[in-house]
Amino acid sequence: MLPWKSPLATVLQFALLCYLLASLVYTTAYIVTSPAVSSVFALVGLRLTRFTSRSPSQASPRVDLISYAQQVFSSQGSHGEDTPGIISNLASSQDSLYWDLPALRSLTGALNDDAYAGAGSIQEGTLLSKAFAQALHPTELIPFYYKATGPIDASDVTITTLVTSNRYKVLKQLVERYQGPISVTIHIPLPPPSASVSETATFVNAVQDLDALYASSLHFAAYVDVHLALSPLSSAPHASSSSTEGGRQFNVWRNVARLFARSEFVMMLDVDFAVCTDWRSVVRNAVARARGAAPTTVGSGHPESRSSSGKLREVQEVFQKMREGAAALVIPVFEYTKQEDGVDQTKFPKDKESLLHLATGRHPKLGMFHASWSPGHNSTDYPRYLSTPPNSQSLYKVTTYQSAYEPYVIMSKRVPWCDERFTGYGGNKAACLFEIYLSGVDFYVMADHFLIHQSHKYEEEARREERKYNRKLYTDFKEEACLRYLYRFHAAGQLHTPLAANAVEECKKMKGVERLATELLGESL
Repeated sequence: MLPWKSPLATVLQFALLCYLLASLVYTTAYIVTSPAVSSVFALVGLRLTRFTSRSPSQASPRVDLISYAQQVFSSQGSHGEDTPGIISNLASSQDSLYWDLPALRSLTGALNDDAYAGAGSIQEGTLLSKAFAQALHPTELIPFYYKATGPIDASDVTITTLVTSNRYKVLKQLVERYQGPISVTIHIPLPPPSASVSETATFVNAVQDLDALYASSLHFAAYVDVHLALSPLSSAPHASSSSTEGGRQFNVWRNVARLFARSEFVMMLDVDFAVCTDWRSVVRNAVARARGAAPTTVGSGHPESRSSSGKLREVQEVFQKMREGAAALVIPVFEYTKQEDGVDQTKFPKDKESLLHLATGRHPKLGMFHASWSPGHNSTDYPRYLSTPPNSQSLYKVTTYQSAYEPYVIMSKRVPWCDERFTGYGGNKAACLFEIYLSGVDFYVMADHFLIHQSHKYEEEARREERKYNRKLYTDFKEEACLRYLYRFHAAGQLHTPLAANAVEECKKMKGVERLATELLGESL
């Protein structure tokens, strides 16, 4: 008779056996198999690289900004070095960017096994210093502080936006609602010269809050590229505000977000607007048809059966113009007439039919955004928009453009950039769109789609001071831009072509510009 064995002893014996087998396999792989495989790969000229998979929620920042900042700012007093002196060390990159030059590669490839043989290179910091030479300095940029891990379709629409460190919550709402590519410039003020411990802690806390924000949702790692703008500037140089918005270099930040967007089309959007309708699918499907490809499956868009062939052809022509950088799509914007009604985005309408119920009638709850400053958006022609029935799939051209118009638009990345001399509130976005319009880009309103502004308090005192400064700058800028584009079209023999029509029409409105242009060009407008 076999001796009785307890179940516990059996389990322990089995566990010990598994441990011995695992140890044997690991030791064999580590001592014998791994070196052997590496040697074989080395013999055939391949390098075996170890890597670990990383889930989207584990995305890491490009640099360890917190550790470096704590080290630098805690020691700057002892070294007598102020913030402008150390800021370049804090953010500058020695990474090289390469341009593939096939002609040189064919000459050097046989002589050099270097992967970058024949490629031109430049340090990232050098390129950025030239690209943003008009920014207020000291300002340092860190592109792709976080880089999205999800796939990017070149024909997609990337929302480009800018955020200050007190607006993280609103950014998360935009990310959750859009669930598409977003390129955002985030400004974090650096501590001032001879910063105290608490001032340094404020900067570190802002970076930590950003890291926590990015890890708070899988949608960040899937869709959002974050670019940092670091500056000790606490307010615009011409303003008396004590705000900590880094000189409010809105146009610099807009250009950074657009430059590093990874799709062909962008939407220049402020972060506190809710994306309510699926214009992204409409654009993607229309672009796919313009290229002769099958429509995408993101979202539903509109069923083509509801459109006549003539209307569809007309719409496709506009999208083709957008692909060529000659058209931009306007999304009308609304806001609640009572500020308290516009706080909760979850209650915003999600289709035009619902919008019409709230925006029409004797006591509408929704109206044109910033109705108190009608030139900003009235060229969108809200009466026409509201009278167009839902699901019309139609576009209509903006025919009453004026220089204060500043709609939110979807456009090609190849249109002119925003002038970076504009800092603070007033005229900054209008200047972007003015130059885009002069270049020959026409605006078309998407009659089924809309955005809604989320209510928040404004810094009216700061805005008043900054608008006063920018009003004069905008007047000078418009005259300068007119002469620049009129001369460009004249030199190219295009002054009397449709491409120059916007510039000629708009510049004729400015007193003295038409006379000066005629003298300069030797021909009348």
